Amino acid sequence: MKKQQRTKQEFAKTKLTPEQYDICFLKGTEPPFSGKYYNTRSKGVYECVVCNLPLFSSETKYDSGTGWPSFWDTVKTENILFQDDRSLGMVRTEVLCKKCGSHLGHIFDDGPKPSGKRYCINSLALSFKPEK
Repeated sequence: MKKQQRTKQEFAKTKLTPEQYDICFLKGTEPPFSGKYYNTRSKGVYECVVCNLPLFSSETKYDSGTGWPSFWDTVKTENILFQDDRSLGMVRTEVLCKKCGSHLGHIFDDGPKPSGKRYCINSLALSFKPEK
């Protein structure tokens, strides 16, 4: 009898906290000003908490006043996937990890220059790798 390969989602459920799983795979969100990275000023790279794909740099992080970590650019555009989100009676653009498909947050067109973008990301969807 062959052992069935576990899906990414099943594997993630064993690795993540219930709150992280809710955000990454059930498209939840954390309350504003509650995440551990919304006010972090350390230098380094923010990775996907599920698969460790590098997503955002501290160099593009800024205080948007929203209570979630905000970035004006990604480490590599090809590491991010965008999807229409019409939930909650709004039309938004969802930001997902391209490697594992986990929900990260949303992107808006009200960010600072040079991009004018605001990647509004849940702390619980990220892990932080400090600069050495």
